[in-house]
Amino acid sequence: MEFGCIGEKLRHSFSKEIHEKLGPAPYSLIELSRDEVGAFMRKKDFRAINVTIPYKETVIPYLDYISETAHGIGAVNTVVNHGGSLFGFNTDFYGMTALIERTGITVKDKKVLILGTGGTSKTAFAVANALGARTVLKVSRSPGSGVITYEDAYRDHTDADIVINTTPVGMYPATDGSPIDIGRFPNLSGVIDAVYNPLRTDLILAARARGVKAEGGLYMLVAQAVKAYEFFNSVTLPENTLGCVYREILGEKQNIVLTGMPGSGKTTIGKILAKHTGRPFYDTDALIVKKAGNPVSLIFEEEGERAFRDMETETIRELSSLSGVIIATGGGAVLRDENVRLLKKNGRIYFRDRPLEYLVPTQTRPLASSREDVERRYRERIDIYRATADEIIYTSNSLNGAAYEIERRHFGEANGAQRP
Repeated sequence: MEFGCIGEKLRHSFSKEIHEKLGPAPYSLIELSRDEVGAFMRKKDFRAINVTIPYKETVIPYLDYISETAHGIGAVNTVVNHGGSLFGFNTDFYGMTALIERTGITVKDKKVLILGTGGTSKTAFAVANALGARTVLKVSRSPGSGVITYEDAYRDHTDADIVINTTPVGMYPATDGSPIDIGRFPNLSGVIDAVYNPLRTDLILAARARGVKAEGGLYMLVAQAVKAYEFFNSVTLPENTLGCVYREILGEKQNIVLTGMPGSGKTTIGKILAKHTGRPFYDTDALIVKKAGNPVSLIFEEEGERAFRDMETETIRELSSLSGVIIATGGGAVLRDENVRLLKKNGRIYFRDRPLEYLVPTQTRPLASSREDVERRYRERIDIYRATADEIIYTSNSLNGAAYEIERRHFGEANGAQRP
């Protein structure tokens, strides 16, 4: 094997895609049980590997050399085979530092809570101290040497300034849930989550809802991969490599989510975007109709709006775990906070703010079947549409124009350059 990554579960990993953007050499994802790690490391049948959860400490006894940084941290995530001798490094230190600096969080003289006690926790601890934190505390479900419990944190450390999550809570496929209730920490100025799939965990979304600077782990993942690639190949990559690869990966992974009034053209725009980009397209109303075996109007008539909204939330929950897709939502999807939270985990929301005069009532839309209904729904929802959107698309009657504008903004946002 040339290059690769070893870990216990790697279905969620983006490492292969990132490394293959950095260079042409093949990169493999190798899932190993704890009992298999020793044999793999002793065989040394690789040029270089990354190491992820939960083996960043497990591999250390098999190494011939450990860098000063990795030794000080007590965790290795990069191993290079030089003529049969294994050299261990910690590029997570570089990645975590880059992520914190990019997010604009000031660590100096602050109290930092680090959630978790594994290899990434050790890296976060070293980074926080290197950046001049006043106090750094590890938090775990079980107390230990230098470790407090979550109950201790809630009781004695609600003055914490920064939270760094290094646990797998919220990671794909179990994306619901948060490792800590940040509502109990009124002084928070920053939240970092090492989880990168989904792009935004519940922890990150809760922090942003409070106006706290918060970012998930994708930038850290790309940053450590860039540094690892340099160790793998004994090269120095151009300075702009990190930013370029990050924007490209973000563009590929982030969903395009379309919201707006019934009749605003979301489905048609979604299909145009799918054709232009080659991305899969999903229409939540169409999926509900397929699953229920009845049109939306009949679901409303026979089961009521509440039943339809429950079906809608379940459909959105299923779609929210996908990445790199286009999702057209029903007109009322944004009325539930839960739907918005789910859609934002992997998606960027584009509200198509079509002028009221272009919104045509139709009998297939139970809550917008007359001109009066359309105008009422518009007045009730317009502020919600705008408040929940990441981008507002102001176009009149051109569906192709709206699709072009969304594509331009999305890939401009993701890739740092507008498409022609």
